[in-house]
Amino acid sequence: PPASQNNEQGSTLRDLLTTTAGKLRLGSTDAGIAFAPVYSTGTASGKSGRTMPNILDDIIASVVENKIPPNRAPKINVKSEIKDEPKDDRKGIQDDCSKLYSDIQYSWICDKHVLWLRDHKNNNNWKLFKECWKQGRPVLVSGMHKKMNFSLWKAESISLDFGNQQADILNCKDSIISNTNVKEFWDGFEDVSKRQKIKNGETALLKLKDWPSGEDFKAMMPARYEDLLKSLPLPEYCSPEGKLNLASHLPGFFVRPDLGPRLCSAYGECVAATKDHDIGTTNLHIEVSDVVNILVYVGIAKGNGVLSKSGVLKKFEEEDLDDLLRKRLKDSSELPGALWHIYAGKDADKIREFLQKIAKEQGLEVLPEHDPIRDQSWYVNKKLRQRLLEEYGVKTCTVIQFLGDAIILPAGALHQV
Repeated sequence: PPASQNNEQGSTLRDLLTTTAGKLRLGSTDAGIAFAPVYSTGTASGKSGRTMPNILDDIIASVVENKIPPNRAPKINVKSEIKDEPKDDRKGIQDDCSKLYSDIQYSWICDKHVLWLRDHKNNNNWKLFKECWKQGRPVLVSGMHKKMNFSLWKAESISLDFGNQQADILNCKDSIISNTNVKEFWDGFEDVSKRQKIKNGETALLKLKDWPSGEDFKAMMPARYEDLLKSLPLPEYCSPEGKLNLASHLPGFFVRPDLGPRLCSAYGECVAATKDHDIGTTNLHIEVSDVVNILVYVGIAKGNGVLSKSGVLKKFEEEDLDDLLRKRLKDSSELPGALWHIYAGKDADKIREFLQKIAKEQGLEVLPEHDPIRDQSWYVNKKLRQRLLEEYGVKTCTVIQFLGDAIILPAGALHQV
């Protein structure tokens, strides 16, 4: 229908943005960004042009990119349509990038699915990042730890400052969560002899769940909070006040997601020692917002029952890795700390169907309302990843995160660690 006949009682985010944009006084939002009214550009019959924007990109374009002065008539800059299944134009992107961004040190990894920005100091990184981000692809930025105060992030430093705090600690082997003193977690971070034992005498594989998070992080760890913020990659996008960070431009009446930051800490080398790598410290899931994850510290555990550094490297090499990642593994100056498996958001339904099928094969009850991704109930091991490829055509993007690496994921990308 023509815009004038559109129902103004918006029931979705798109409806709310569309009906609200034309009513707000220009320049009156909390962020100081003028909203452009959104009008129909097609005919009432809908046979030519567009009747109303049917993609959120149009709204974002009018909100963020068109900063319209109050004394000027607003115009909407409608971007080209995005098809439901965009064609794979990675090669075109790469060809263009090699010509336009010759001053940026970068590579493509994971079958050219992930952009790797190798020089964190280059102020032009955001220009190339923007082109990649339009395609909804993950990005890796290395060397962020070189900008940080490393002493703040050592396990012993955090234990000394906050050992008396209580927090939720998850045992990844049996999914049991307990509220306990965090000193117990940190004391065992690099000393296996001080770690908890579970019923059968095995060492507990512990994860400190999102402690601290959000405003608690800022209040409890102000020095670390400031150190993190000044060290964020691509501050134009990742900084809370970044000019291209959409969340920083949302008006005050929007309910924002929890954008953190939060500290995620886990015992990792025990995972590598498990048969078939059946356990992860973070199961397969989706975040509702874009995520930047920086590996700020890698501990080398000592004691019986853990792999040596060479043993961990060998386990990494058994993965389906990009040649550039294998080369980084051989570099003695690099310290690997986390193994990521990433999937595009468009594959979520296939993965969901696959996991439900596996659950039935294993005799598990699959309830109608059960969502294996939302419930974070699966870590997809190597055998299952192979089946997922063979039976559903879904390929895993495997990334090793080294000390100082920032992994930036678009909202909707599935991942496990």
